[in-house]
Amino acid sequence: MGDAGAYKDLGDAELLRSLKDGSMEAFNALYQRYWQPAYNAAFKRLNDPAAAQDVTQDIFLQLWNRRADLHILHLPAYIHTSVRNRVLNLLESQQRFLPMEDLFAESASGGEGADALARRNQWLKSYHALVDALPPGRQEIFRMRYNDGASPDEIAALLNISRKTVQNQLGKALARLRANLGAMFWSVLP
Repeated sequence: MGDAGAYKDLGDAELLRSLKDGSMEAFNALYQRYWQPAYNAAFKRLNDPAAAQDVTQDIFLQLWNRRADLHILHLPAYIHTSVRNRVLNLLESQQRFLPMEDLFAESASGGEGADALARRNQWLKSYHALVDALPPGRQEIFRMRYNDGASPDEIAALLNISRKTVQNQLGKALARLRANLGAMFWSVLP
């Protein structure tokens, strides 16, 4: 992207103000400062260099395109959240999922307070208890899908059951979890 010159020594707040005014030099300085951490975070979750690069490029493209409308208070947190959201969107579009523990570990690193961490831990405890209480066959199908990332067709082949049975069992498991865990679950699983 080129040298950001004198802008590279400015703090994030000054760079964001200049970016809002359309400064390509400020954008270049932010890009040089945060591209590698954003890429590393995306790669850690995706384990795919090309996909991680696409996610990272998209974040910076959106930063530039929406520069006049953005109100960013803490750029590292904004980038962290952007990476997490884009990775989750990509995985959902590919019908791949992160294990629940990984999802919570990602959000815990966002610097939330002790109350949020306690609520998250209680929710995760409830989630595990509900999964453990599913009938054994349904539990196995659910874990294969959402912990191991197996597709319904793969699960059907491995368990020697129909794809429709897999879908029915997943639907029943998800309905029970959604009913018992509330609105937060809607944002995690389909």
